Amino acid sequence: MREYGLYIAGEWVGAASGSTFQSFNPYRQQPWATLREASEAEVDAAVRAAQDAYATTWRPMNGAARAEILNRIAALIVENADELARLESTDNGKVIRETRSQMLFVARLFRFYAGYADKIFGSVIPLDQPAIFDFTTREPYGVIGIITAWNSPLSLLANKLPAALAAGNCAVVKPSEHASVTTLEFCKLLEKAGLPAGVVNVVTGGPKVGDAMVKHPGVAKVSFTGSPGVGRIIAATAGQHLKPVTLELGGKSPNIIFEDADLDQATVGALAGIFAATGQTCIAGSRLLVHKRVHDEIVGRLAERAKAIRMGDPLDPATEMGTAANEPQFDRIMAAIDSAKTDGATLVTGGARATGAGLDEGLFIQPTIFSGVTNDMKVAQNEIFGPVLGVIAFETEEEAVAIANGTQYGLASGVWTTDLSRAMRMIPKLNSGVVWVNTYRMVTAQAPFGGVKQSGFGRERGEQGLLEFTTVKNVMIDFSGEKRDPFAVKN
Repeated sequence: MREYGLYIAGEWVGAASGSTFQSFNPYRQQPWATLREASEAEVDAAVRAAQDAYATTWRPMNGAARAEILNRIAALIVENADELARLESTDNGKVIRETRSQMLFVARLFRFYAGYADKIFGSVIPLDQPAIFDFTTREPYGVIGIITAWNSPLSLLANKLPAALAAGNCAVVKPSEHASVTTLEFCKLLEKAGLPAGVVNVVTGGPKVGDAMVKHPGVAKVSFTGSPGVGRIIAATAGQHLKPVTLELGGKSPNIIFEDADLDQATVGALAGIFAATGQTCIAGSRLLVHKRVHDEIVGRLAERAKAIRMGDPLDPATEMGTAANEPQFDRIMAAIDSAKTDGATLVTGGARATGAGLDEGLFIQPTIFSGVTNDMKVAQNEIFGPVLGVIAFETEEEAVAIANGTQYGLASGVWTTDLSRAMRMIPKLNSGVVWVNTYRMVTAQAPFGGVKQSGFGRERGEQGLLEFTTVKNVMIDFSGEKRDPFAVKN
């Protein structure tokens, strides 16, 4: 059993109340880590530590020096990638072949934003008045409140933290109470990298901890990844305190296969879209839209491969699909499967808890495919966040677009076609923040990521992800020496 304290001002501290909670390994269904439940007072201490570090060490530090530290963090992540991957797979049941890859991407994001740390430029603005010099600067907000989800704790943190730090901000982080271990272990690497105390602080616990952080007057901006329901609460709370938020929320992403697609390639993309990470990802291609001419062939191919997916120990590199991350999520997925059956969708494969050698103890769910789905069914409208695919048939581009856009979400879309003209027609019509063509579930450090509608607002990664953590200041310098009318605006 591992034990962790709160990480505040560079120190590991216990909760003043003595309150603790446990993290459960979803593969063994056993507790494996004990963590501290932060109080409002400890959230306040974390914010004050971040404020102090912002004023005394981090913001005064030049960008080149910040970049050096961020690059050291990246190197340490690579050095410890295997251990971090093992811990994350133990904490949330995701297969280690994915978590290992994610740790390397975390390092990539730190290196990417390290490169920006001394390149945050303003601009000179030419005015009508020749004796006025006008320019802008981009400045950090101060203390950023970061709240992450349980499905990819370090990866989600890396979508936010390195950009915030590169811009000169400090941070208070609250990971999900279902998966906090790797975030806390990451703090040990921050210490080794020489990050000044208080620049990053971590408080663990449930919703009350996040609420205290969002409400705290010392938190200048909030960045959240999680469900739309919680996102709405955070946005409303932050709005009451007039502080900006970035929200990366859920999705019900359409993965669209046209009749001219490379079916081998499209089949792999459809599998990756829904069964990778056990479907517990906001970009899951959980609605598969297939042209009627190739519908039966695609469904048959997917069913055959889904039945062969290897489930088992997430720490075994041969395992292809792990568990539901926690028991509440397992129950939600199973309820969604039952709902799809009740609504009249045709069960092609799966649809039950997975059992057998090495599976009985864990929260395993059979890879599940429903055909005969219509876009008004719950399986087509509600984010399930699990290995459940709904297949919808279509005939025309216009019909595909209408179905694709016919949800409250707008995070990602996939288009599979060998017709470049068709792809170019589809891209502007799809109402989503990301469109993949002949690929799916691909991420890069350089490209911005985020959604529209109920999938949130703001962007992460890329240059846009950096700008989310800066605010613009305008400066005007009058060097004319002229006197002016004090009762009329100068323009």
